[in-house]
Amino acid sequence: MGFSEIITLVGVLIVILGFAFKLDAILIIMLAAIVTALVGGLGPVDMLETLGSTFVGNRPMAIFIMIMLVIGTLERNGLRESAAKLIAKVKGSTPGMVLGAYGIMRSIFAAFNVSFGGVAGFVRPVVMPMMEGAVEAKGKKMNEKHLETLKGMGGGIENIAWFFCQVLFVGGAGGLLVQSTLANLETPIHVELLDLVIISIPVAIFAVLTAIVVYYIRDRKMMKKYYGSGASKSSSKKSVSKQKDGGGKR
Repeated sequence: MGFSEIITLVGVLIVILGFAFKLDAILIIMLAAIVTALVGGLGPVDMLETLGSTFVGNRPMAIFIMIMLVIGTLERNGLRESAAKLIAKVKGSTPGMVLGAYGIMRSIFAAFNVSFGGVAGFVRPVVMPMMEGAVEAKGKKMNEKHLETLKGMGGGIENIAWFFCQVLFVGGAGGLLVQSTLANLETPIHVELLDLVIISIPVAIFAVLTAIVVYYIRDRKMMKKYYGSGASKSSSKKSVSKQKDGGGKR
């Protein structure tokens, strides 16, 4: 690989450094695209033509990029804070409940082949602040180990719901891949897309529900380990009742 080919990777370096220093996401992406185009020998007109043709030829990817830009703009204008405040209003909410609700919602939309942008586009800016808000609403400070575990579980529920439920969309990429693979075997097996969907429904339900239950139980154990949520709830209720009794006697 020559120097002229290596220098075109400078856009990747810009993205890495930009996210490492937590700079504006939209600015980073646009700067990386412009620099890569100029280094690669594309002029302004050629760059716009390439963007236009790529947008038309790869609409799903273009939509994904647009979602990322919108999420980045909303996050900069208080999306994380609003998500945390919203879940704080729900009494008795826990990170495990938030994960479960998102897993169900994600599965339903995945069945219609609708994506929210994945871990980077939705879990990190929306679901994670909600899980943090569920802990902070109880008057606790988020434990670092708990937070890192929740990040993994958030990515896990996203991948499980999307992987198993996207094949429920008739004509989706997953179903077409299975259909073409079976048809090209030495002994071809011809299946209809609707039959594949029907077979995949119980598998998808079992996979998502299993993940939700496992993550909920694990989160409940961590809540007791790091915050002693049960004891703190009971003690806070007792103190409130005592204050009310004391106020009534006075």
